[in-house]
Amino acid sequence: MTDTDAGTSGTARVHLPIHLRWGDLDAFNHVNNTSMLKLLEEARVRAFWQPGVGETAPPTAVMNSSLHAGVLTLIARQEIEYLRPVPYQRHPLDVQLWFGRLGGSSIDVCYEVCSPRETAGESGQEIYARATTVVVKVDAETGKPLRLSEIERDAWAPYVGEPLRYGHRR
Repeated sequence: MTDTDAGTSGTARVHLPIHLRWGDLDAFNHVNNTSMLKLLEEARVRAFWQPGVGETAPPTAVMNSSLHAGVLTLIARQEIEYLRPVPYQRHPLDVQLWFGRLGGSSIDVCYEVCSPRETAGESGQEIYARATTVVVKVDAETGKPLRLSEIERDAWAPYVGEPLRYGHRR
């Protein structure tokens, strides 16, 4: 199940519950950095691609998932800031997603990877990591960038907010 609400900045966010797998942990007993990329990818796929029959999806899931659609989404850049180790847990992580920018053919997808909503105490959720992914929409045949469609812009516009600012940038 996914849902949406306003995040701490007031920007609407998509909440995607993403389960950890035992194999996501490394020898130090926390989620490995390569596994974090896979968790973000899983959230992104659920957030963008139209659901199959009987599946639910957030209102941002408007892209055609058919391999014959002729559209690729390529990752141009990714940045992750780790704030604390993610321990193994049975409840799904709450991956919160919004857009820092909608460009002509690209989008900046912002995420906060948070502790499970089911376990949030009085102090609220812990933020384990924050990330930004620049995704470019490309024509599969020519390799040239494709403009975002009106359907995509209309679905994503309510979730546009402030891009992430990382601690190492001053």
